[in-house]
Formats: sequence, structure tokens, C-alpha cells
Amino acid sequence: MGNLNTNFLTKSLVLSTVVAGALMMSGCGNKEPKTETVTLNIGFQKYGLLPVIKERGVLDSTLKEKNINVKWVEFPAGPQLLEGLNVGSVALGEVGEAPPIFAQAAGANLVYIANQPAAPTAEALIIPKDSPIKSIQDLKGKRVALNKGSNVHYLLLKVLEKNNLKLSDIEVVYLPPSDARAAFERGAVDAWVIWDPFFAAAEHQIGARVLADGTNLVNNHQFYLADRKFAEQHPEVLETVITELNSAADWVRNNQEQATQILEKPTGLSKDILKTSISRMSFGVQPISTEVAKEQQYVADAFYQQKLIPNTINIQAALLSSKK
Repeated sequence: MGNLNTNFLTKSLVLSTVVAGALMMSGCGNKEPKTETVTLNIGFQKYGLLPVIKERGVLDSTLKEKNINVKWVEFPAGPQLLEGLNVGSVALGEVGEAPPIFAQAAGANLVYIANQPAAPTAEALIIPKDSPIKSIQDLKGKRVALNKGSNVHYLLLKVLEKNNLKLSDIEVVYLPPSDARAAFERGAVDAWVIWDPFFAAAEHQIGARVLADGTNLVNNHQFYLADRKFAEQHPEVLETVITELNSAADWVRNNQEQATQILEKPTGLSKDILKTSISRMSFGVQPISTEVAKEQQYVADAFYQQKLIPNTINIQAALLSSKK
């Protein structure tokens, strides 16, 4: 989706203490109580729940009442967002399954704090509308485009595995979404593994057909991650954030038309595309469970087996209860 804008990395997370009132110039020298004001920098992307939440402003207002100021920092994609989290320009952000695995393998001091439920239909292996391909078996020897090391990389592995195929049975072409779309349209690749809203756009704009989605194969969770130091120092802040994110997710579920309108401008996508994409989202934000952590470990192990990450990682080590 793009390179990290270094302007976003110029300042570290701000934790400021504001003294409420001046020193009383009495014989006792009493001081007014101090009120700590925390500034929470949240990283977000153009599409997803966070840009909707940002635009509505409810999270900001609720946190303001608890002396928590919110600063929103936009990133082009998950890997860049987690780079920002690692260097301290943001303390919290939302990404898919793959970016935190790569970040943890690179030594980032992050923690998983919450996730949205599985959204397996929000990513798929698609083919052109007039393609002669009828089944996964027909992909043998064909060119399949995908973004290397992304959520859909895992989807492709599982789709092939289910159909007794290996990566070596197809020709994998690693391309970012914009380049993959161009190659897909001109017939330079035979299939494309992609996620929403690019997936929905390909369906609506060029009639792409679904050969397989993630149903019964992958979970495709969205994760909320935080800087470990911030999470350990301000657990009450993150607890409030998770509660408010869950409420905001419920609003989006029940007000998809309004959410579509909010996302039109930042994404540049039409309402019909966004309606399809939002309908495939998962809703609800909950703390990481043992089962979700286990599922994320499966993804990490698969990436290591494919030599996408240089070493094995332990997802449990990136949970808040674990110390680094």
C-alpha cells in the first residue's frame, strides 16, 4: 500500500503530566492534586473500523472525559503502521494477521491486546469473469498473484493444501494490490488472491469471480496491537479503549449505510463496493483469547515453513501477560 511517511515518525508517544493549579503560597505550602493527562497516538489506515471511529469522534470524547487525549496518525498499510508503533510514533493500531508476525520476528516490542472475530469471506482467490478455470485443480501451472507475506498468502497455502496441491504446482507472482489488479485485468496472471476492499472492487468493477474464499480454511482476524511499555504502564487506558472500540464496532454493524458514507472519501471507492466490503467485515472487539492466540501461532508457523520469516516465533510471548 505504500512506504512509511517519515513525518509520522518525528515524535515519540507523549505522556505528559499536567499540574492542576498553582502552588499555594500559604504557610503550609500545600499543592493541588496532580491530574495525569495521557496522549494516546492511534495508528489507522484508510479502510476498516478505525477510520469510521475516528470520523465519528465518540472514542475521542469518551477518552477525553478520562483525561486521555487521542491523536490519530494515518499509515498506508499494516507493516508501516507497526514500524511506527515500534519506533514510538503510535502506541496502538489495527492490522491484519500477517504484519504482527513479521514485526515480532524482527524483534518489535509489541503486544496483542484485542481482536475482531473471524472474517473468512473478506478475502478470496478470484479469477477473471471469462476465465476457463473451473476448479482449484485447474490452477496447476497457472500464474497466481498475491501480496507476499500478507494474510492472503496464508489463504493460498490453505486452499492448495485442501486440494492436495503445493506452491510448486503453481507459478506464484508476488505483487502489491495495485500492480496485481493491473496484471489481473490484462491477463498477465490467471488468478489473484486478495482481500477487501480490493476484492469487492474487483467483483463490482471487472466482474471477477470467486474460486475460493476463506470459509472453513482461515480466520482472517483483525488485531489491535500496542506498544508493550505503554500497555504495561497504562492498562486502564487500554481497557477503556477496548470497551469503546467494541461499542463502536456495534454501531458500524447496525449503521452500515452511514459507515459506507464515511469511508467513501478516504478510500475513493463507490458506495456499492463499500457496502459489499463492509457486509463481510466482522464486528466486535474483545481481548485476545487462548484460542485466537493458538490460531495466530498456526499462521506464524506456516510462514516460517515457507521461509517468509527467518526464525520461529512464539505468539504467547507477544501477549500482555508475557514479559520481554
